[in-house]
Amino acid sequence: MPRIIAAREWAKLCRGIEQRVRAINAFLFDLYHRQEILRAGRVPTELIAQNAAFQPLMIGVEPPGGVYTHVVGVDLVRTGANEFFVLEDNVRTPSGVSYMLENRETMLQMFPELFSQIRVRPVGDYPKALRRSLDACAPSGTLGRPNVAVLTPGIHNSAYFEHAFLAEQMGVELVEGHDLRVVDGRIAMRTTCGYEPIDVLYRRVDDEFLDPLNLRPDSALGVPGILDVYRAGGITLANAPGTGIADDKAIYSYMPAIIEFYTGEKPILNNVPTWRCAEADALAYVLENLSKLVVKEVHGSGGYGMLVGPAASRRELAEFCAKLRSNPANYIAQPTLALSTVPVLTRAGLAPRHVDLRPFVLVSPNRVEITPGGLTRVALVEGSLVVNSSQGGGTKDTWVLED
Repeated sequence: MPRIIAAREWAKLCRGIEQRVRAINAFLFDLYHRQEILRAGRVPTELIAQNAAFQPLMIGVEPPGGVYTHVVGVDLVRTGANEFFVLEDNVRTPSGVSYMLENRETMLQMFPELFSQIRVRPVGDYPKALRRSLDACAPSGTLGRPNVAVLTPGIHNSAYFEHAFLAEQMGVELVEGHDLRVVDGRIAMRTTCGYEPIDVLYRRVDDEFLDPLNLRPDSALGVPGILDVYRAGGITLANAPGTGIADDKAIYSYMPAIIEFYTGEKPILNNVPTWRCAEADALAYVLENLSKLVVKEVHGSGGYGMLVGPAASRRELAEFCAKLRSNPANYIAQPTLALSTVPVLTRAGLAPRHVDLRPFVLVSPNRVEITPGGLTRVALVEGSLVVNSSQGGGTKDTWVLED
């Protein structure tokens, strides 16, 4: 069975997501320019200065169109009727959109009669919308339709299928680092007719591996000199380098203040209450209540490096206590939420399993577009709250109903 979201409920989610995404872009612009939010004391300076995700090479650089986060995934959880919380923001290289598209295609083939009876908003035009959004973010002075490519780390990457799928669906080239080079101040890709300049590169390579000349020198995944071309305005990189600071889980805890600072509005979607373990009082509370909390690494992803207190053994709790004491700044903690469930088919029949929802957002200079649906991730293990596919989670189609 799909996950179903009513039109009115979706409209509220969209308002909250757009508000959040616009605030994140304003926050990133501010961080790499005047840093007014730090001067105002709304976010601690040390949280930025000591953060590995902050990219000093981006200071003073304005991306084409002022867009830092071209593709965003916002993870939401429902805890009650019309009650959603933002679990985390994904603004580096959010993945999972291919599952969303394949889930819908499977449902259309298996249950076509349902779609003739129920008015479900389509998601299949996402690749076209992505291409349109990337085109709109091309550097100023680009002539004709921008030349777009997808940069992948290669076939051994867990999301390689998605990289190839999106490139094929958009009608653009899928390239690896060794296919690209700097030619006459532009990034160009190798073709059978020589090297052809690229205007927009949708990169699925992490920051540190992007440019061996400017970042990690042992990287074989990136392109030497690509950041120099980018800083000179010769190419658009989506998402922009340095955006990872905005999906840091310690920064997440300041998102209500960030939204209010840049929009002058209260957040439409609430954060999950969060304890920053770098703070002595918060650490003391977390250590005392560890068996009731969920603890996550500040830079963690994929469900790795986290502890779900109520499901942990005494040994796991003791080990995590030691980790927290030795490096408290590496962790945040949150209450264990009563996540909503959906029915899944098990060997014993239908059974409830916990889920979250990741809507995908496309940002261009004059538009924020939210795909009407998203990726519903399912914890397939009974009672588990970990929905990540890397931890054995599954996915479901998500239906947003027409009004």
